Amino acid sequence: MANDLMGLTAILGAMIGVLLLFGIAFYVYVALALMAVAKRLNDPQPWLAWIPVGNMVLMARLAKMHWWPVLLLTTVLIAWIPFVGQAIYFIAIMIFSRFTIIWQWKICEARDHPGWWVLLTFIPIVGMVWYFIMWGILAWGE
Repeated sequence: MANDLMGLTAILGAMIGVLLLFGIAFYVYVALALMAVAKRLNDPQPWLAWIPVGNMVLMARLAKMHWWPVLLLTTVLIAWIPFVGQAIYFIAIMIFSRFTIIWQWKICEARDHPGWWVLLTFIPIVGMVWYFIMWGILAWGE
């Protein structure tokens, strides 16, 4: 029984380690791509792509839109969740997702690519792959 539990713990630990590596690789790739897009769009602070909340502010700036939704989401995540509950959290995430879609749409257009490319990220499985391809094209494509 103890050996089975140790084996299961080892498998779960390995899975968490692999997921952590994928998460770090995803974050680094998107930060590099966002920083490259910011440089191409002549943003004065492309290094914001590496800061977790700063990258959202950078996306809003690149889209030439207001950054206050980032403040709204951060406030909800930090202050309100323990007191209000999951419903407000879900609503805040849905509203913020709408802003990020609009920001990405406008960033695509600023780089002279179709904004509807962002909508392709909603296709299950294929959308995740497209997300990487889209940011690669925006950052390093012609």
